[in-house]
Amino acid sequence: MDDKNLQIETLAIHGGQQHDPSTGAVMPPIYQTSTYVQEYPGKHKGYEYSRSGNPTRTALENAIASIEGGTHGAAFGSGLAAIDCMLKFLSPGDEVIACNDLYGGTYRLFTKMFSNYGIQFKFVDMSNDHWHSDVNKATKMLWMETPTNPMLNVFDIEAASKVAKANDLILVVDNTFATPYLQRPLDLGADVVMHSGTKYLGGHSDVVLGLLATKNEAIAEKIYFIQNASGAVCGPMDSFLALRGIKTLHVRMDRHCENGEAVAQYLQEHPAVGEVYWPGLKGHNGHEVAKRQMKKFGGMVSFTVKGAGFEKTAEVVSALRVFTLAESLGGVES
Repeated sequence: MDDKNLQIETLAIHGGQQHDPSTGAVMPPIYQTSTYVQEYPGKHKGYEYSRSGNPTRTALENAIASIEGGTHGAAFGSGLAAIDCMLKFLSPGDEVIACNDLYGGTYRLFTKMFSNYGIQFKFVDMSNDHWHSDVNKATKMLWMETPTNPMLNVFDIEAASKVAKANDLILVVDNTFATPYLQRPLDLGADVVMHSGTKYLGGHSDVVLGLLATKNEAIAEKIYFIQNASGAVCGPMDSFLALRGIKTLHVRMDRHCENGEAVAQYLQEHPAVGEVYWPGLKGHNGHEVAKRQMKKFGGMVSFTVKGAGFEKTAEVVSALRVFTLAESLGGVES
């Protein structure tokens, strides 16, 4: 089956997938093994050790490559492990220009870990083109989330890709909030797309993993080298659960978007609510960009409570009856 001619709804189910060659199993089996028999040193059936490769993980890696419009995918033990892999492309003295509203775990990894090894990080407002002038000889990577966590800012991926190409930079886009059902950064010029597969892709609050996808052969080779050398891979059971989740991604995202719109509109009219942040609102600062590069506006909504500090806000979220007060997002629970 040629994935290039298939729509995302079909790719979510069939993209990059093959029936198990040994049994004909429709779903990839959970290959719960650490090692593989060799007929002769170096002569094997494509797998030798599960850190280097596992058939269940390979099925997931093929799936994320397919649904993101890439040619190569890589799966990791968490979203942060996937980010860690991309930062290992860099050397002391190199600079990353990143959006100034991004996931706290990413910011922590940037500033508390990799900055200790001589990597420089510059955080800028990517909602306009003023940051273009910040690119310099030390800049090697652009890091963009869109929509962002937690303020739902939306940035122009295609415009950033032009800056990246003009300056020989790697553009990495964290597509966790949008998912490939709503937005495909590789099609817009990004070099690498990153996911916390824990969220919408897994979709059932039962797995922690990270994913990368790219169309670039040289970048893919380096990703695979780092993945094997550093060893931050996900296991076969996690891979299986993520594959299971991806098969219903399009159905779930449609409902997430529908519910997100209803919640955003309700909150906008509520007298106790201050600001509402959702890209589908016409007053949102990234609404026009979102209309251009996203299929729909997503299920994530942020808002403030009028005149409330931490304690009052904590009371509000603690009183919710349908939404679960817990870390993470993208599960069916809300």
